[in-house]
Amino acid sequence: MDTTMVTVKINGSEYPAPRNATILDACTRAGFKVPTLCYCEDVAKNASCAVCVVEVKGAKSLLRSCTACVHEGMEIVTNSPRIRDARKTSVELLLANHPSDCLACLRNQNCELQTLAADLGVRGSRFVRTKKAEKLDTTSPSVHRDPNKCILCGRCIAVCQNVQTVSAIGLSGRGIRTKISTYMEKGLGNVACTYCGQCALVCPTGAIVERDETDEVFEELSNPDKVVIVQTAPAIRVGIGEAMGLEPGSLVTGQMVAALRRLGFRKVFDTQFAADLTILEEGHELIRRLRTNGTLPMITSCSPGWIKFAEHFYPSSLAHLSTCKSPQQMFGAVAKTYYASKTGIDPRNIVVVSVMPCTAKKFEARRPEMMSAFEYWKDKRAWSETDAFYDVDYVLTTRELARMFRETGVRFSSLPSEEFDHPLGESTGAAVIFGATGGVMEAALRTAYEVVTGTPLTNVEFTAVRGMEGLKEASVDMNGTVVKVAVAHTLKNARTLLDQIERGESPYAFIEIMTCPGGCLGGGGQPIPTTWAVRRQRAESLYREDAGKPVRKSHENPHITALYKEFLKEPLGDMSHHLLHTSYERRGLRPWTAGSNGQQHAASVRPAG
Repeated sequence: MDTTMVTVKINGSEYPAPRNATILDACTRAGFKVPTLCYCEDVAKNASCAVCVVEVKGAKSLLRSCTACVHEGMEIVTNSPRIRDARKTSVELLLANHPSDCLACLRNQNCELQTLAADLGVRGSRFVRTKKAEKLDTTSPSVHRDPNKCILCGRCIAVCQNVQTVSAIGLSGRGIRTKISTYMEKGLGNVACTYCGQCALVCPTGAIVERDETDEVFEELSNPDKVVIVQTAPAIRVGIGEAMGLEPGSLVTGQMVAALRRLGFRKVFDTQFAADLTILEEGHELIRRLRTNGTLPMITSCSPGWIKFAEHFYPSSLAHLSTCKSPQQMFGAVAKTYYASKTGIDPRNIVVVSVMPCTAKKFEARRPEMMSAFEYWKDKRAWSETDAFYDVDYVLTTRELARMFRETGVRFSSLPSEEFDHPLGESTGAAVIFGATGGVMEAALRTAYEVVTGTPLTNVEFTAVRGMEGLKEASVDMNGTVVKVAVAHTLKNARTLLDQIERGESPYAFIEIMTCPGGCLGGGGQPIPTTWAVRRQRAESLYREDAGKPVRKSHENPHITALYKEFLKEPLGDMSHHLLHTSYERRGLRPWTAGSNGQQHAASVRPAG
């Protein structure tokens, strides 16, 4: 990397800047804020919006600072009548084709276009609309698109193509007919989209948002005949405070529990209980594969976006995926069987609400195979298909939960710290770190090592798999057997490991893959903006909570021990197989189709043969 510095003059004063840095970077380093819109750090800088323009001595036209580079002696002006007029004109042109329904938009008060217009003093537009209204795309179970709010910044395309290598969306048309669309206008629900929601996370407006389920959950909470319980993923405790106005990475576990009780949830449980359960099942599955020459490497199955990616792009490698359901789905199955039995509640009256950092979890909850609790009870109670229910009923993102808190007037920052309910609220430090890239691997190693060697770990922290590097690897000695493992986050990095497997060159026994940058803490349903600095702050908070837990190994969770003793009997046993494990679809690149009830049917598009 070239570390040579040059001297540039910005607004009359000299400042050092790295050679070949962009003007935008140089100005930012010098403390001058240049407005941007299409630019997104580490994702996109295609200079389409013309908002970041600056004057450079000797240049006849204004330069777009996000792509123009500095050189020795460059003289830059970031604020002048000409610049301000150009920026306002660019924003007015965008507003001319933009809906004015800000008050009803999910991104109201968190919209970059709205903020920029206010900052620049734009109160209207002198220009007429040039584009016709487009239909909403509500085909996806996870994210919805409103093309009318799109400003063609290209961020969504960049993150989908360059970070996730999925390319579910792209530009179509020319001139004023240019728009962002899906293949043949089929909609996100009918193409090879993983529903990761990274497009929604980087969208500067409300053009791509999560499918909102808050009204349905409010309705369930007000139904006296329903027992509405909630589970919260590890990443929520380091995201919800941020969404409520606290500093990024704020660890607010106890306040979150208190706030959920004030919303009216009958019981507040923790997905981390099911994360510990996942480790028991997944760890024993890995050990079985190692001992029986099973399919290796085994790959984690916690991330539904990654699962759908593998089903579409690597269907021949599905045998490498762990058969374990994700913690969200394990929780739903256990809640509507074990917990229902212990409390005497009719499982048909239990409503399981998940709070997740992930938009793909909405899709996962509606997979047809995620109805194992109903299958468990069907024969016992002589129920018919009209009694059928999913293991998880609703999935809220961090952003949706924050909206519910604000709507009901929950004063989040002043709440006391409260504990999760038992038994499904007890978890270990190993479960906490599920939310960070490398966390599932580390949690699994803590248990697998002790099960294989029979020796307690003196240090439970496997730091080699921590951090924000896209690919990480480590070797663990288990009684003379060296197990090589790898960790990847983002689907681009997943491709690297999957391509190794398909070439027969993978040196690993166990691989963790997370769909989103940084892992679940960088999920598509997290607070906006989610930058790399914010991801690191969230990760630090998760590791801090892990370090403070009295129990840090999943197999030492006493409530997990009781679950096996009273109900499941043993890891990988018959009951576990039916409730906690699943299978996958060979989708190839063919789309899903929507049934008459609006649900998606994977079986209808299985490749012939």
